[in-house]
Amino acid sequence: MDERMRRWRLVLGGGEADGICSGLQGADGGPAGLQGTDADMDRALAAVYDRAGGLGASAPRVARWLGDIRTYFPSTVVQVMQKDAIQRLNLTRLLLEPEMLEAVEPDVHLVGTLLALNKVMPDQARESARALVRKVVQELERRLAQKTRAAVTGALDRSARTHRPKRVADIDWDRTIRANLKNYLPDRNTVVPSRLVGYARRQRSVQREVVLSIDQSGSMAASVVYSSVFGAVLASMRSLKTSLVVFDTAVVDLTDQLHDPVELLFGTQLGGGTDINRAIAYCQGLITRPANSIFILISDLYEGGVRQEMLRRVASMVQAGVQVIVLLALSDEGAPFYDHENAAALAAMGVPAFACTPDAFPDLMAATIERRDIAQWVERHISTKA
Repeated sequence: MDERMRRWRLVLGGGEADGICSGLQGADGGPAGLQGTDADMDRALAAVYDRAGGLGASAPRVARWLGDIRTYFPSTVVQVMQKDAIQRLNLTRLLLEPEMLEAVEPDVHLVGTLLALNKVMPDQARESARALVRKVVQELERRLAQKTRAAVTGALDRSARTHRPKRVADIDWDRTIRANLKNYLPDRNTVVPSRLVGYARRQRSVQREVVLSIDQSGSMAASVVYSSVFGAVLASMRSLKTSLVVFDTAVVDLTDQLHDPVELLFGTQLGGGTDINRAIAYCQGLITRPANSIFILISDLYEGGVRQEMLRRVASMVQAGVQVIVLLALSDEGAPFYDHENAAALAAMGVPAFACTPDAFPDLMAATIERRDIAQWVERHISTKA
């Protein structure tokens, strides 16, 4: 099919039913038609603009369609198609009708769909969507917050270990006994401690700076939701100074919204390009104490900016003492698609890149605070590397 015929076929749709391409031969000698990516684009268009098409009332189908149009069309076209889908296919039923909301189990994936539609959503639908998102966020906080606070608090306490505890209450008796087993006196059935192991008095000041930088591209929707919840939990801890930055080709600092993860999520804009280098450059400016800082980049590493500059910035952070972690996904979805070349380049400089489930993230934070070997942690805790 020549280029002009291809374009008319995509614009008018209908295929052989409308006589387009009728009687023409393709390169293989068979009937001419759309193949590969063109066929996928045609199906995405047909869902909204063909009488025979449609998305129905299924949230999973809507989510897949949103992912398809972000893949095949520029962001300006995506916004128009999303708005047309809401108007033509009455997708607002998914957000407005109680029966529909009851039929669909609110989850992270549905939240990602609602956030993708946020900018073109009618006001009434936006309020319904906000209520549903809050329900999902509250459930995630209930499930993850206590475990995260316990893991991080314990790690901060352990990282402040001292051999000169000032009070009896500060002595870590288990570690003290283990450290002095060689001094066991059998006749007295006791251990004589030659040295004490304990905790330094708990500091009231900030002990670690944590910067979360999140890729807003459409494939990262679930990671954006989980990261926002974890960011809010970490921000509630006085011993941490937590910043949260989202990015596509632009960079947006949402730190001042960490007190309310729902508002934070509605401040994101899923989709668009990716400029990781620009995001890292901004985050470098947030770090004031490199030796006590943790930088977590959550991205599939498909860089639309300057790749070599991105890698140089990461290397500079590592050399300054910043603990850098790259999560290819923070979700339960398994191994994601990601840029293997960039992941390998990061691994070569000692920065592991891997997918992490939300349930494993609290222990990852603890391991990072205690400066454990993260590569070994991955081997023990991540069953399948991305």
